[in-house]
Amino acid sequence: MECKNKQNKSLGRTKTVGQQILEILPIILDFFLLIIQVNYHIMEAIYRIFKPLDPSPVNNELVLVTGAGHGIGRELALQYASEGATLVLWDINEEGNQSTAQAILKNGGAKPYTYTCDVSDRQSVLNVARKVKEDIGDISILINNAGIMPAHPLEEHTEEEIKKIMSINVLAHFWTIEAFLPAMKKNNHGHIVALSSVAGIAGLPNLVPYCASKFAVRGLMESLMDELNWNPYNNVKLTSVCPYMVDTGLCKKPFVRFENALNLLEPKYVAAQIMHAQRTGILECTIPRFLLTVNYVTRLLPTKAASKVKAFFESGVHSDKGT
Repeated sequence: MECKNKQNKSLGRTKTVGQQILEILPIILDFFLLIIQVNYHIMEAIYRIFKPLDPSPVNNELVLVTGAGHGIGRELALQYASEGATLVLWDINEEGNQSTAQAILKNGGAKPYTYTCDVSDRQSVLNVARKVKEDIGDISILINNAGIMPAHPLEEHTEEEIKKIMSINVLAHFWTIEAFLPAMKKNNHGHIVALSSVAGIAGLPNLVPYCASKFAVRGLMESLMDELNWNPYNNVKLTSVCPYMVDTGLCKKPFVRFENALNLLEPKYVAAQIMHAQRTGILECTIPRFLLTVNYVTRLLPTKAASKVKAFFESGVHSDKGT
């Protein structure tokens, strides 16, 4: 009798075919919806190759650039100012920062606001950000550009050097985002641009800590974008830019096989590409653009085959400690 009762209970737990179909049906419908959405966005991407979006205006934006005292940061400040944006310049080097401010005024731009800030120091970032809020208002475009690039074999990096690379190249992004993202979310308006690197999509000798830091920036931005998009009405945008080697003085001993295709990039050109990516809402890009496609294709190959593709380009940097 007891055995019969157990059998009846077991049968009672068995789902009918109809119940199983009803459970699976939403998954099937979601899958077909996914196929439709994926194909739509593929067609949209193809269409945008031939009909790019017009750059959004920045004349009413308050743009903060870290590392604004030289190189890409200075060029970004000049180009955004030329489009009518109000610039907030951050740099640990006060003299360089003031020089950029004077260049903006000389070119007819609006008066920029300069602040000396060590972006690797969280408390310094939060304090200066509070002052910016009091002096001017809410930042609407944040460009995390500051970075350093020591280049030598991993075992020759000191503990202090590795910590400094991570503090400036990675942690600074967390502190500036902590300072400015809440107001962007409150206003449901804003754009954060992060400077990664081609070294953040492909590892390179003599740049192990630097590559790690730039890979981290891409991971930060990708996951933050997903987090922001949990809000279906989110209008805070993110852009990650991965330039090839830029002639700013950071890249001291570069080498490349195909100089015509992969020569050192001019800061002015790189800044223009970064601004275009931000103004057209591109989520991630390399400079030059084709390197991102090369990376996607290479990642589909077996590991040994991918390493041969990388070796074919013969591009990288020699140790800055060599003779």
